[in-house]
Parts: sequence; C-alpha cells; structure tokens
Amino acid sequence: MGIFTTEDELSSPIAPARAFKAFVISMDELFLKVAPQHVKSVETIEGDGGVGTIRKIIMHEGEKDSYMKQKVEFIDNDNFVYNDSIIEGDVLTGKIEKISREYKIVASGNGGSTLKVKTIFYTVDETEVPEQIIKMGREKRAGVFKAITAYLLANPNAYN
Repeated sequence: MGIFTTEDELSSPIAPARAFKAFVISMDELFLKVAPQHVKSVETIEGDGGVGTIRKIIMHEGEKDSYMKQKVEFIDNDNFVYNDSIIEGDVLTGKIEKISREYKIVASGNGGSTLKVKTIFYTVDETEVPEQIIKMGREKRAGVFKAITAYLLANPNAYN
C-alpha cells in the first residue's frame, strides 16, 4: 500500500469558531446554499452528524454528476478539528482505496482564520496519485471555502 500526503492552507477573514461552525458543523445545509455550481445534493445516510456519520455528496462535474461517500472520523469542537474519509465514490479510482482529510481551523493574526488541510491518499500499491485528482480536490475545496466565506461576510448574523 502506498500513502501520499498533500497539505494546503486557505485564509478567511472569518473568526475560527464561526468558520468551523459553517464549514464543518452545518455543511449539509450550507454547501447547497453557497455552492450549487459544485454541490448538487448532500444526504446523511447514517448517523447524526457526529463521528461515524456517513454522507453521500453528489457534485456537478461538467456534463455528468459524480458522487462520494464521506465518513466522519473525528470532531473536536473546542480546537476546531475535523477529520473525514472518502470511503466510496468516483474519485476512488482502481488505484486509490481511500482518501482521508484532516481539517483544522486556526486563528490568524488579523482576527480571521486559516483552514489547514492535510489530505492522505491510500493507494493499492506505490502508484503515484494522478495530479488531476489532487488538483480537482484542491479547486473544489477552495471554491466551496471561498463561497462560504462570501456568504458569512454577506450575512454577519449567520452561524454565530
């Protein structure tokens, strides 16, 4: 089995607690509202939103839709940490068995926050993860995070 890791950071003028509540805790409702061009539907298949919850997310992919099933692995509401795994879906090619993501939202010097994301790809062998899969994940995450930030700026009383 191969393990390949990427790390990214996204900045926002939104305070960490509010960003965490919007981006993680309320993702089911908010993703559909702020990113309909990326997210078609979010359905909780199992669980109540906490650890062990499984969601099916259907995303727009140009001419066709794609999907993924996410399993919530860990939530720390006090330290703004959230981990999940993609356990099924179109992104899991024959070479990628699972994708785990570790999200942490930390305070930035300007009263805003930084979303730190560590993505771990588990492959069936030592095959490298195709750059287009890494790029696609980064672009979608950045697009949704930017849309959530814009929504929160436009709606200062939401998710406080």
